[in-house]
Amino acid sequence: MKDPNEIVKIEKAIAQKYGEDTIANPKHYWNEDKEKEYVEQLKELSAIETKQQEKDQKINIDGIFISKKLLNKDSKRTCPVCSVYSFDTKDDLYMNRYECCFKCYVQWVEGREERWKTGWRPNESNVNKK
Repeated sequence: MKDPNEIVKIEKAIAQKYGEDTIANPKHYWNEDKEKEYVEQLKELSAIETKQQEKDQKINIDGIFISKKLLNKDSKRTCPVCSVYSFDTKDDLYMNRYECCFKCYVQWVEGREERWKTGWRPNESNVNKK
């Protein structure tokens, strides 16, 4: 720089165009309250990031890496009556409402909902016969 006042001239031009706040030292506006607020924001952000990292963590199960968030879900995919595992969305409705798959609903519950709601369930020998 040939002119020692060049920086001053640039700062004045910036201040004139964009305002005095653009050339002010950031420490000028900082105080204890802003520091506390900043630290709290950092803590919240850190907690969110930690939670996200835990969700994204992969777990090795028999040589296959599975997302930890998939393992934490409580899934009702196995029928407690006939022990059949199902991906059918139709079964989801009956699992939530009657705690059995659609096939078991048709065989054991349909027309006898009141008995089912009181807690009656077929015994294993009846289920195995079907």
